[in-house]
Amino acid sequence: MRAVDTTAAAEAVQRAVLREMTPSQRFAIALDRSDAARQTALDGIRARHAGDDHRPAVRALVRLRHGDDLCRRAWPTLPLPEP
Repeated sequence: MRAVDTTAAAEAVQRAVLREMTPSQRFAIALDRSDAARQTALDGIRARHAGDDHRPAVRALVRLRHGDDLCRRAWPTLPLPEP
């Protein structure tokens, strides 16, 4: 599925470049994108909860990514943080 902001020609170039990469190179790109997405989410949580220390923001990220049940099991004595 092509991204709405990507032309067919640009997508063809991107696919050609990806085909030339090794599996390890493609995996490294996927890890980098995952890290970037996680950091963007954490930055957004911190911006919405200015003044909070790092721990509540990380708990809020865990809640967003893994759900209420896991968050409650990980921190049973703490209230669910708002994302």
